[in-house]
Amino acid sequence: MNVNLVVNGQQQSVEVEARTLLVHLLRDSLDLTATNVGCDTTSCGACTVLVDGESVKSCTMLAASADGRTVTTLEGLAPSGSEPSAWHPVQRAFREKHGLQCGFCTPGMVMAAISLLQENPKPSADEVRAGLEGNLCRCTGYHNIVAAVLAAADESA
Repeated sequence: MNVNLVVNGQQQSVEVEARTLLVHLLRDSLDLTATNVGCDTTSCGACTVLVDGESVKSCTMLAASADGRTVTTLEGLAPSGSEPSAWHPVQRAFREKHGLQCGFCTPGMVMAAISLLQENPKPSADEVRAGLEGNLCRCTGYHNIVAAVLAAADESA
C-alpha cells in the first residue's frame, strides 16, 4: 500500500506492506534512525514521535494510520549539524542539564517532553514526572531529565 504523509516538513510517499509499523517506515524506508525500537509493546517510549503534534509510540502505530498526517521525529527539530543555538529548546535543555547518559531513550524522551510542554507550558516537577511516565530511562534516575524539561519550559516562557 502507498502511504502519503509529511515527515519533518517534507511530503513523503512510501510503498509499504499493510502491516508495517510507523517506526519501521521511519527507520527503514526514510532512514530516520533517531526513532529507536526498544520494546515493541509501547512500554519504553524509545520510539516516541509527534503525529499531528501529539506524542505517539510509533512501534504500535501502523504506518497506514499515518496516511495524510504530519510526523515529526527528532531529526525534524533542528537542521543536521546545526549549532545548539538552532536546536529546539528541549534539545538544548537536555544537553545543558545532562538529561541523558547512554542516549537510547533520549529521542523518545525529547519528543514526549515537547508534547507535554505543548499541553502544559509551565509544569511542576511532579507534572513532568507524570507526563513522562510512559518513557523509560535505565541510566539517569530521571532527576536531570526532569530538570531539563523544567529548564526548557522556562526558556520557552
